Amino acid sequence: QVQLQESGPGLVKPSQTLSLTCTVSGGSITTGYYYWNWIRQPPGKGLEWIGAISYSLTTYYSPSLKSRTSISRDTSKNHITLQLSSVTPEDTAVYYCARGGGILQYDYWGQGTQVTVSS
Repeated sequence: QVQLQESGPGLVKPSQTLSLTCTVSGGSITTGYYYWNWIRQPPGKGLEWIGAISYSLTTYYSPSLKSRTSISRDTSKNHITLQLSSVTPEDTAVYYCARGGGILQYDYWGQGTQVTVSS
């Protein structure tokens, strides 16, 4: 069974770049026609889709975050990375990675990792 695990710094200072990793086990990220998504949930708010990378390495980003977001993959480590630049306290959230058959389609989720942006 596929398992996803997010990791990264729990605290980031404003204006810095947030970098998170989603490590996948139980299957290769290059197998199948999957999309690997990043989603976040700010405190007291709903889920917000950040972006995704497809099996063909096409990337998709939320229009509101596109200018600050980069998603990539490392096949040697079997993981997906998220970089979000110029963070502000509004980027404080639980960040999730999820696999799916397309954008906004999810069949497996990670447990999430809390990121706080504060000086």
